[in-house]
Amino acid sequence: MTAGAPKPTIDTSNPHPARVYDWLLGGKDNYPIDEAVGEKLPPQARDAARQNRAFMHRATAWLASQGVDQFLDVGTGIPTEPNLHQIVQEIVPSARVVYTDNDPIVLRHAEALLVSRPEGMTDYIQADVREPLEILEHARTLLDFDRPIALSLIALMHFLPDDQDPYGIVRTLVDAMPSGSHLVLSHASSDLFPELSAQVTAEYAKGGIQLGFRTRAGVARFFDGLELREPGLVTATEWFNGTAQPDTEDCGIYAAVARIP
Repeated sequence: MTAGAPKPTIDTSNPHPARVYDWLLGGKDNYPIDEAVGEKLPPQARDAARQNRAFMHRATAWLASQGVDQFLDVGTGIPTEPNLHQIVQEIVPSARVVYTDNDPIVLRHAEALLVSRPEGMTDYIQADVREPLEILEHARTLLDFDRPIALSLIALMHFLPDDQDPYGIVRTLVDAMPSGSHLVLSHASSDLFPELSAQVTAEYAKGGIQLGFRTRAGVARFFDGLELREPGLVTATEWFNGTAQPDTEDCGIYAAVARIP
């Protein structure tokens, strides 16, 4: 985060996905325009936000337990403890975490993301996933691209419809990762609960936010050429890697962790 840079103006006249997500998680860093979208969503949307967050906790903790000590988290969202760096630095105190998001309100709260353990490091860049080269340029100044990195895209790519080249964007990011890195991705489904997915898509559209929910096959395309780790591409509540038992709660989010060859 550039020292002394002017803080961007927050647009409170239009809803933003990061702030709607904050509302769904019970946070306070949102505005009436965001709450208006959230209140019209079905109750399952709050469940999905919670389930998605829990997947992120499990996946990043597992990667840290495997020795991964560098993380690039794109689409960070408004800080909600425990944040990614708090999870991984509990396991690997020297871990480095770079966060990025395109909502100025996240920048306003970035100080919470920058409280690293002394042995490690965290940093924040305000950038848009649709400009992946800008993200990579900054990340290279903070992460060692000669060693494995965990690329985290949590509940992000379903905000990019097909006409915004979501697969090309992910491929650009993945191709820049060193061999042995991992992609951690969760994505809302269009086929697990079609009626709910259609309702959520319609309500976001009323707020001017276009969604690109996808089928299982559509989500699987993000992992083309990668090595899915156990248990593969499943729902967020089903993703466990270790001795814990999968959750039986219904979930409309696909999730997976894959190794980059």
